Amino acid sequence: MTLPIFPFEQDRYAMTMGTRALAPDCLIEVDAARYQAELVLKAAILAADERYHYQCPAAPDTTAMAWETVTHLLPAMARRYPGYFALQVDGARWRWTNRLLGQTTDFIPGDTATLPRPPLDWLGRQVQEDLLLLDGTAAGTPLVAGHLCFPAGWCLDEKLGQSFLAIHDPVPGFREQIGRSADLLMQRIKPDHPSIRYGWSLAVTDRLNRAPKVSGDLPRLRAAVTAENAGARLFVRVERQTFSRLPRTRAVLFTIHTYLAPLAAVLTDRDRLERFSGVLRTLPPPLRDYKGITPLADRLLAYLERRRGELAAATG
Repeated sequence: MTLPIFPFEQDRYAMTMGTRALAPDCLIEVDAARYQAELVLKAAILAADERYHYQCPAAPDTTAMAWETVTHLLPAMARRYPGYFALQVDGARWRWTNRLLGQTTDFIPGDTATLPRPPLDWLGRQVQEDLLLLDGTAAGTPLVAGHLCFPAGWCLDEKLGQSFLAIHDPVPGFREQIGRSADLLMQRIKPDHPSIRYGWSLAVTDRLNRAPKVSGDLPRLRAAVTAENAGARLFVRVERQTFSRLPRTRAVLFTIHTYLAPLAAVLTDRDRLERFSGVLRTLPPPLRDYKGITPLADRLLAYLERRRGELAAATG
């Protein structure tokens, strides 16, 4: 398993949005090696409890946002990945070909009866990303719909209807340190000018779905981590997050593509080890608690010392 980036750019923790401009066609990223397995996993998660992981209230505004997400993303995906996807438009009718899944779908945008599932649900089963829709015309930019199969410790039941800032209230220091700038980012996103950022966490499982409902085993998994096995038992979890404005409905589309890799596979050289160690040392205690690192701190620090010795021996 590999990560799209090494998420620790310096050796001290700093809370920032860390956003940068993104090309409009790059909202969706295909990890071909894991695409089919992750789409099969999504289908299984939804089959077990669809309402928990997919919610899109049947209101005209929300349905319009869902359809615009479909018509916004499919052309971009076909342009970026012509070997994987194809889109043909013949008058009102669209034909979508997903070569990775071996599927072809004919539909008419705006006519839900022509799709096998509601538009946001159907689209969420075509991409590895989780898809979230926020109402960009309402005060606070509230979350109004989502297709969320791979969350890191939260669920739609907790967040649907909340403002962008309220969604992030559990994150210690978020509102005080970057809340205003983050809220302004949501308000100022322009169509065809999306942004990207990366978020990280440390996980005790490589399970992509860490919704509260299925996370009862985390204390047991955390207790099993030792200084000797932490490199294999702990995983760096990176979320590739994009923000974009849909031009017609003015909705804000938030996508999350989750990647995981064992800690040992991430800390491959002395520079990476020292940057990760520095961030860990300077992480404020409330954030260390929030990220679930506090109970692991002693074992994790002991592992990092072992890893430092391993890397020193490997380089002579």
